[in-house]
Amino acid sequence: MIVRYERPYSYAAHWARRIARIAFIVFLLSLLSHRFGPLTTPHFLALALIAGGLALLGVVLATIGLTRLWQVAAIGGTASVSALFYAAVPLGFLGYGAVQYLTRPALYEVSTDTLTPPPWIRTPATAESWLGRKRAVTREDREAQVEAYPGLTGRRYEGALDRVFQGVRKVVEQTRIATTAEFGADNARADLEDLAVRPEAGGEANAGPNVIPVPTARPTQLVDDGIPGRRSSDVVLQGEWRSLVVGFRFDVLIRLREEAETTFVDLRVASRYGRHDLGMGAMFAEEFLRELDAELLGIAGD
Repeated sequence: MIVRYERPYSYAAHWARRIARIAFIVFLLSLLSHRFGPLTTPHFLALALIAGGLALLGVVLATIGLTRLWQVAAIGGTASVSALFYAAVPLGFLGYGAVQYLTRPALYEVSTDTLTPPPWIRTPATAESWLGRKRAVTREDREAQVEAYPGLTGRRYEGALDRVFQGVRKVVEQTRIATTAEFGADNARADLEDLAVRPEAGGEANAGPNVIPVPTARPTQLVDDGIPGRRSSDVVLQGEWRSLVVGFRFDVLIRLREEAETTFVDLRVASRYGRHDLGMGAMFAEEFLRELDAELLGIAGD
Protein backbone atom coordinates (compact mmCIF):
# COMPACT_ATOMS: atom_id res chain seq x y z
CA MET A 1 0.00 0.00 0.00
CA ILE A 2 1.45 3.33 -1.11
CA VAL A 3 1.02 6.25 1.25
CA ARG A 4 1.09 9.64 -0.43
CA TYR A 5 1.68 12.75 1.56
CA GLU A 6 -0.58 15.62 0.48
CA ARG A 7 1.23 18.92 0.88
CA PRO A 8 -0.93 21.78 2.13
CA TYR A 9 -1.53 24.73 -0.19
CA SER A 10 -0.37 28.18 0.92
CA TYR A 11 -2.92 30.73 -0.20
CA ALA A 12 -0.86 33.50 1.38
CA ALA A 13 2.10 32.75 -0.88
CA HIS A 14 0.07 32.82 -4.07
CA TRP A 15 -1.79 35.98 -3.08
CA ALA A 16 1.57 37.52 -2.28
CA ARG A 17 2.75 36.93 -5.83
CA ARG A 18 -0.43 38.41 -7.31
CA ILE A 19 -0.34 41.52 -5.14
CA ALA A 20 3.39 42.09 -5.60
CA ARG A 21 3.02 41.70 -9.36
CA ILE A 22 0.26 44.33 -9.37
CA ALA A 23 2.49 46.64 -7.30
CA PHE A 24 5.36 46.19 -9.75
CA ILE A 25 3.14 46.90 -12.78
CA VAL A 26 1.62 50.03 -11.18
CA PHE A 27 5.06 51.37 -10.28
CA LEU A 28 6.59 50.59 -13.68
CA LEU A 29 3.74 52.15 -15.66
CA SER A 30 3.68 55.26 -13.48
CA LEU A 31 7.47 55.60 -13.77
CA LEU A 32 7.36 55.37 -17.57
CA SER A 33 4.42 57.80 -17.74
CA HIS A 34 6.31 60.26 -15.55
CA ARG A 35 9.61 59.97 -17.40
CA PHE A 36 8.29 59.92 -20.95
CA GLY A 37 4.63 60.91 -20.66
CA PRO A 38 2.32 63.53 -19.17
CA LEU A 39 2.20 62.24 -15.59
CA THR A 40 3.22 64.97 -13.11
CA THR A 41 5.52 64.42 -10.15
CA PRO A 42 2.81 64.64 -7.43
CA HIS A 43 0.67 62.04 -9.21
CA PHE A 44 3.69 59.80 -9.81
CA LEU A 45 4.70 59.89 -6.15
CA ALA A 46 1.12 59.14 -5.09
CA LEU A 47 1.04 56.09 -7.36
CA ALA A 48 4.51 55.06 -6.14
CA LEU A 49 3.27 55.16 -2.53
CA ILE A 50 0.26 53.04 -3.46
CA ALA A 51 2.55 50.57 -5.21
CA GLY A 52 4.81 50.56 -2.16
CA GLY A 53 1.88 49.76 0.12
CA LEU A 54 0.84 46.87 -2.09
CA ALA A 55 4.43 45.63 -2.28
CA LEU A 56 4.72 45.74 1.51
CA LEU A 57 1.53 43.68 1.83
CA GLY A 58 2.99 41.23 -0.68
CA VAL A 59 6.15 40.90 1.40
CA VAL A 60 4.12 40.16 4.53
CA LEU A 61 2.12 37.45 2.76
CA ALA A 62 5.30 36.05 1.16
CA THR A 63 6.87 35.80 4.62
CA ILE A 64 3.85 33.85 5.80
CA GLY A 65 4.15 31.58 2.77
CA LEU A 66 7.83 30.89 3.43
CA THR A 67 7.07 30.21 7.08
CA ARG A 68 4.43 27.69 6.10
CA LEU A 69 6.88 26.11 3.67
CA TRP A 70 9.41 25.69 6.49
CA GLN A 71 6.92 24.38 9.02
CA VAL A 72 4.67 22.04 7.02
CA ALA A 73 6.24 22.08 3.50
CA ALA A 74 3.25 23.99 2.16
CA ILE A 75 3.14 24.60 -1.58
CA GLY A 76 4.05 28.18 -2.41
CA GLY A 77 7.78 28.59 -1.99
CA THR A 78 8.32 29.64 -5.60
CA ALA A 79 5.38 32.07 -5.42
CA SER A 80 6.77 33.63 -2.23
CA VAL A 81 10.23 34.16 -3.70
CA SER A 82 8.73 35.59 -6.87
CA ALA A 83 6.66 38.01 -4.80
CA LEU A 84 9.78 39.23 -3.02
CA PHE A 85 11.47 39.99 -6.34
CA TYR A 86 8.46 41.90 -7.66
CA ALA A 87 8.16 43.88 -4.43
CA ALA A 88 11.88 44.77 -4.33
CA VAL A 89 11.60 47.40 -7.11
CA PRO A 90 8.94 49.74 -5.64
CA LEU A 91 10.16 49.18 -2.08
CA GLY A 92 13.77 49.83 -3.10
CA PHE A 93 12.77 53.11 -4.76
CA LEU A 94 10.79 54.28 -1.74
CA GLY A 95 13.45 53.07 0.67
CA TYR A 96 16.19 55.03 -1.08
CA GLY A 97 13.97 58.11 -1.08
CA ALA A 98 13.25 57.71 2.62
CA VAL A 99 16.96 57.47 3.45
CA GLN A 100 17.68 60.62 1.44
CA TYR A 101 14.74 62.40 3.06
CA LEU A 102 15.98 61.62 6.56
CA THR A 103 19.69 62.24 5.99
CA ARG A 104 19.57 65.34 3.75
CA PRO A 105 18.41 68.83 4.81
CA ALA A 106 14.87 69.81 3.90
CA LEU A 107 15.79 72.08 0.96
CA TYR A 108 14.18 72.45 -2.42
CA GLU A 109 16.73 74.96 -3.73
CA VAL A 110 20.50 75.35 -3.54
CA SER A 111 22.78 78.13 -4.76
CA THR A 112 26.55 78.60 -4.90
CA ASP A 113 25.91 82.21 -3.86
CA THR A 114 23.99 82.01 -0.59
CA LEU A 115 24.18 85.76 0.11
CA THR A 116 22.77 87.08 -3.17
CA PRO A 117 21.52 84.13 -5.26
CA PRO A 118 21.37 84.74 -9.01
CA PRO A 119 17.84 86.00 -9.80
CA TRP A 120 15.68 84.02 -12.18
CA ILE A 121 15.15 85.41 -15.65
CA ARG A 122 11.70 83.83 -15.62
CA THR A 123 10.28 82.81 -12.27
CA PRO A 124 9.80 79.01 -12.34
CA ALA A 125 6.17 77.93 -12.46
CA THR A 126 5.19 75.59 -9.64
CA ALA A 127 1.72 74.08 -9.18
CA GLU A 128 0.19 73.65 -5.74
CA SER A 129 -0.44 70.01 -4.85
CA TRP A 130 -0.27 67.69 -1.90
CA LEU A 131 3.50 68.26 -2.05
CA GLY A 132 3.36 71.58 -0.19
CA ARG A 133 6.33 73.93 -0.07
CA LYS A 134 7.37 77.24 1.43
CA ARG A 135 6.87 80.33 -0.68
CA ALA A 136 10.46 81.56 -0.37
CA VAL A 137 13.86 80.28 0.69
CA THR A 138 14.80 81.67 4.11
CA ARG A 139 18.14 82.59 5.61
CA GLU A 140 17.91 79.48 7.79
CA ASP A 141 17.63 77.38 4.63
CA ARG A 142 20.79 78.95 3.22
CA GLU A 143 22.62 78.30 6.47
CA ALA A 144 21.45 74.68 6.41
CA GLN A 145 22.80 74.38 2.87
CA VAL A 146 26.21 75.76 3.85
CA GLU A 147 26.39 73.29 6.74
CA ALA A 148 25.28 70.30 4.65
CA TYR A 149 27.20 71.15 1.45
CA PRO A 150 30.24 73.25 2.42
CA GLY A 151 31.99 72.50 -0.87
CA LEU A 152 29.16 73.87 -3.02
CA THR A 153 30.64 77.23 -3.99
CA GLY A 154 31.06 79.26 -7.15
CA ARG A 155 34.09 78.99 -9.43
CA ARG A 156 36.54 81.67 -10.53
CA TYR A 157 38.38 80.93 -13.77
CA GLU A 158 41.46 82.67 -15.10
CA GLY A 159 39.89 83.25 -18.49
CA ALA A 160 37.88 85.80 -20.43
CA LEU A 161 34.09 85.79 -20.31
CA ASP A 162 33.67 84.58 -23.89
CA ARG A 163 35.95 81.58 -23.38
CA VAL A 164 34.30 80.50 -20.14
CA PHE A 165 30.90 80.98 -21.77
CA GLN A 166 31.87 78.53 -24.52
CA GLY A 167 32.77 75.96 -21.88
CA VAL A 168 29.49 76.54 -20.05
CA ARG A 169 27.57 75.99 -23.29
CA LYS A 170 29.28 72.64 -23.83
CA VAL A 171 28.60 71.47 -20.28
CA VAL A 172 24.96 72.57 -20.57
CA GLU A 173 24.60 70.22 -23.54
CA GLN A 174 26.51 67.40 -21.81
CA THR A 175 24.33 67.57 -18.70
CA ARG A 176 21.07 67.65 -20.72
CA ILE A 177 19.92 71.12 -19.65
CA ALA A 178 17.23 72.49 -21.95
CA THR A 179 17.84 76.24 -22.18
CA THR A 180 14.64 78.28 -21.76
CA ALA A 181 15.92 81.87 -21.35
CA GLU A 182 19.09 83.94 -21.72
CA PHE A 183 20.27 87.32 -20.47
CA GLY A 184 23.31 89.29 -21.63
CA ALA A 185 24.56 86.68 -24.12
CA ASP A 186 25.93 89.51 -26.28
CA ASN A 187 28.38 90.32 -23.47
CA ALA A 188 30.17 87.04 -24.19
CA ARG A 189 30.91 87.73 -27.83
CA ALA A 190 34.60 87.26 -28.47
CA ASP A 191 36.66 90.32 -29.21
CA LEU A 192 38.21 89.44 -32.57
CA GLU A 193 41.03 91.90 -32.08
CA ASP A 194 41.99 90.24 -28.80
CA LEU A 195 41.80 86.78 -30.38
CA ALA A 196 44.04 87.73 -33.32
CA VAL A 197 47.58 86.34 -33.07
CA ARG A 198 50.22 88.97 -33.57
CA PRO A 199 53.43 87.74 -35.30
CA GLU A 200 55.64 89.40 -32.70
CA ALA A 201 53.85 87.65 -29.87
CA GLY A 202 55.60 84.37 -30.63
CA GLY A 203 54.87 81.44 -28.41
CA GLU A 204 53.26 83.59 -25.74
CA ALA A 205 50.26 84.18 -27.99
CA ASN A 206 49.61 80.45 -28.23
CA ALA A 207 50.02 79.76 -24.57
CA GLY A 208 46.66 81.20 -23.56
CA PRO A 209 45.49 81.65 -19.97
CA ASN A 210 45.44 78.80 -17.51
CA VAL A 211 41.73 78.13 -17.09
CA ILE A 212 41.68 76.58 -13.65
CA PRO A 213 39.53 77.11 -10.54
CA VAL A 214 41.16 79.49 -8.06
CA PRO A 215 39.83 79.60 -4.47
CA THR A 216 39.70 83.39 -4.20
CA ALA A 217 37.19 85.70 -2.58
CA ARG A 218 33.80 86.29 -4.18
CA PRO A 219 33.51 89.58 -6.09
CA THR A 220 31.59 92.40 -4.45
CA GLN A 221 27.88 92.17 -5.20
CA LEU A 222 26.83 95.25 -7.16
CA VAL A 223 23.57 96.16 -8.81
CA ASP A 224 23.43 98.34 -11.89
CA ASP A 225 20.24 97.22 -13.63
CA GLY A 226 17.80 97.39 -10.73
CA ILE A 227 17.74 93.65 -9.91
CA PRO A 228 19.64 92.47 -6.79
CA GLY A 229 22.30 89.94 -7.71
CA ARG A 230 22.47 90.88 -11.40
CA ARG A 231 24.56 93.34 -13.38
CA SER A 232 23.94 94.47 -16.92
CA SER A 233 27.36 93.02 -17.82
CA ASP A 234 26.47 89.54 -16.53
CA VAL A 235 25.68 86.56 -18.73
CA VAL A 236 22.82 84.42 -17.42
CA LEU A 237 21.42 81.13 -18.72
CA GLN A 238 18.25 79.54 -17.41
CA GLY A 239 17.04 76.07 -18.26
CA GLU A 240 15.36 72.88 -17.15
CA TRP A 241 17.08 69.67 -16.14
CA ARG A 242 15.47 66.28 -15.61
CA SER A 243 16.97 63.40 -13.66
CA LEU A 244 18.03 60.59 -15.95
CA VAL A 245 15.98 57.64 -14.67
CA VAL A 246 12.91 59.03 -12.90
CA GLY A 247 12.65 62.38 -14.70
CA PHE A 248 12.29 64.74 -11.74
CA ARG A 249 12.25 68.35 -13.01
CA PHE A 250 14.67 71.00 -11.79
CA ASP A 251 15.08 74.64 -12.82
CA VAL A 252 18.72 75.67 -13.32
CA LEU A 253 20.26 79.15 -13.50
CA ILE A 254 23.89 79.81 -14.45
CA ARG A 255 25.43 83.26 -13.96
CA LEU A 256 28.77 84.34 -15.44
CA ARG A 257 30.42 87.53 -14.20
CA GLU A 258 33.68 88.98 -15.48
CA GLU A 259 35.99 90.44 -12.83
CA ALA A 260 39.50 91.77 -13.56
CA GLU A 261 40.39 89.36 -16.39
CA THR A 262 38.75 86.44 -14.56
CA THR A 263 35.25 85.01 -14.80
CA PHE A 264 33.13 83.95 -11.84
CA VAL A 265 30.47 81.26 -12.37
CA ASP A 266 27.52 80.77 -10.01
CA LEU A 267 24.79 78.14 -10.12
CA ARG A 268 21.26 77.96 -8.76
CA VAL A 269 19.19 74.77 -8.81
CA ALA A 270 15.58 74.41 -7.62
CA SER A 271 13.24 71.43 -7.70
CA ARG A 272 9.89 71.98 -9.39
CA TYR A 273 7.74 70.28 -6.72
CA GLY A 274 7.81 69.69 -2.99
CA ARG A 275 9.84 71.10 -0.13
CA HIS A 276 12.61 68.47 -0.24
CA ASP A 277 14.79 67.68 -3.26
CA LEU A 278 16.36 64.62 -1.57
CA GLY A 279 19.81 66.12 -2.15
CA MET A 280 19.51 65.86 -5.94
CA GLY A 281 19.87 69.61 -6.48
CA ALA A 282 23.24 69.78 -4.73
CA MET A 283 24.33 66.56 -6.41
CA PHE A 284 23.58 67.97 -9.86
CA ALA A 285 25.23 71.33 -9.07
CA GLU A 286 28.43 69.61 -7.94
CA GLU A 287 28.41 67.38 -11.04
CA PHE A 288 27.91 70.40 -13.31
CA LEU A 289 30.80 72.29 -11.73
CA ARG A 290 33.09 69.25 -11.99
CA GLU A 291 32.23 68.93 -15.66
CA LEU A 292 32.87 72.63 -16.14
CA ASP A 293 36.27 72.39 -14.44
CA ALA A 294 37.23 69.53 -16.76
CA GLU A 295 35.92 71.31 -19.85
CA LEU A 296 37.77 74.54 -19.17
CA LEU A 297 40.98 72.71 -18.38
CA GLY A 298 40.55 70.93 -21.72
CA ILE A 299 40.28 74.14 -23.75
CA ALA A 300 43.08 75.99 -21.99
CA GLY A 301 45.51 77.36 -24.58
CA ASP A 302 43.14 76.92 -27.54
